[in-house]
Amino acid sequence: MGGVVRDVCVIGGNRYFGKRLTARLLAAGDRVTVVNRGSSPPPEGAVHLVADRDDERSLERAMGTRTFDVVVDQVCYTPRQAEIARRVFARRTSRYVMTSTVEVYENEDSASLVTEEAVDPRIVAVDLTLPWDDPEFVDAHYGEGKRQAEAVLAADPPDPADPAFPYVAVRVAHVLGGNDDFTGRLDHYASRIRTGEPIAVPLVNRPATYIHVEEIADFLFWAVGEKFTGPVNAASHGTLTTEELCAAVAALVPGGRTVLRGVEAGEVSPFSFARAYGMDNTRAARLGFGFGRARHWLPRAVAQTLGKD
Repeated sequence: MGGVVRDVCVIGGNRYFGKRLTARLLAAGDRVTVVNRGSSPPPEGAVHLVADRDDERSLERAMGTRTFDVVVDQVCYTPRQAEIARRVFARRTSRYVMTSTVEVYENEDSASLVTEEAVDPRIVAVDLTLPWDDPEFVDAHYGEGKRQAEAVLAADPPDPADPAFPYVAVRVAHVLGGNDDFTGRLDHYASRIRTGEPIAVPLVNRPATYIHVEEIADFLFWAVGEKFTGPVNAASHGTLTTEELCAAVAALVPGGRTVLRGVEAGEVSPFSFARAYGMDNTRAARLGFGFGRARHWLPRAVAQTLGKD
């Protein structure tokens, strides 16, 4: 980075890979501003702004006259949130990095790894009349919310004389690793393997792409310093199957037994998929990021999460 000090704003990101990103930025000497509702303080050295990102006036007041080289939005889940963010930050930053998700490809079913072109946010329809203020609706429509949020950021400016919004949508693969994984997904497998309880999976269970928690923090930190825009897939090399995840968990559960039960309908276990939509990471690799291989870091990731590391 040549010793250049950057002004970086991180919206949310007080846990899991978000807090790792903030730590990396501070360690690099960047000036970091963390925006959240005040539920938890940022790391020492970061400026803390308390605001409700769903409340445009609250966010405007908190920002004041501040400007940033880069904004990293860790908690943008809906097109309404994206619209507010775009209005607030359009003239406050030269680059806006949104943490998106592999789930934008949830309607794909491809035997080959999907590229960014599979979901073009410039042609995704945005429907602001949907109940985006209802947390249950947002949870149930996670992929759709992210797709529409990307679409808002990618849209042409209302005034043709204005420049396009300089956004990046980092489509993050399923994240594993760390002793602070709050999702409980690997614990789901560990508890069933420990007791021999059946693990529900689709009758045809597809592999998926993953990324280690430290690797996605590295990726976001790297992306802050780059100039590219638009969607980019962030995934380690190689796919993993549910069977491989179970084997890694079972290796740390003495006497356990893995029983996979195929089901035609109903809820299945996390990290089991009836459709194939692993992500192609070629664009990010060509831009200069070096990914690891999922099978190489999987045992360490599982050990960290299960407290065996």
